[in-house]
Amino acid sequence: MLFLLTNRTRANLSATQFQELAGLAKAFYASMPADVKLRGEWAATDRSHNYSLLEAPDIETVQRLQAPFDRFTETVIVPVTAITGWTAA
Repeated sequence: MLFLLTNRTRANLSATQFQELAGLAKAFYASMPADVKLRGEWAATDRSHNYSLLEAPDIETVQRLQAPFDRFTETVIVPVTAITGWTAA
């Protein structure tokens, strides 16, 4: 299944908290489970949000992976599906 994650870093994080967040991100990328694929990542031009498209077996897996970031980010997880067949007439 595909999941779109929209993340926003919480306001007023301390420098120490930003360091913790960076450490969590590095650990996530270094040890991503074999059954999870990162399909793409994007950031808003103003860096207010970032977006990740993950492929994972189920939403519980995504929630478990995202849980360590809860203290530092507000995250919305939306199951998505690819669409095809749309054309300009």
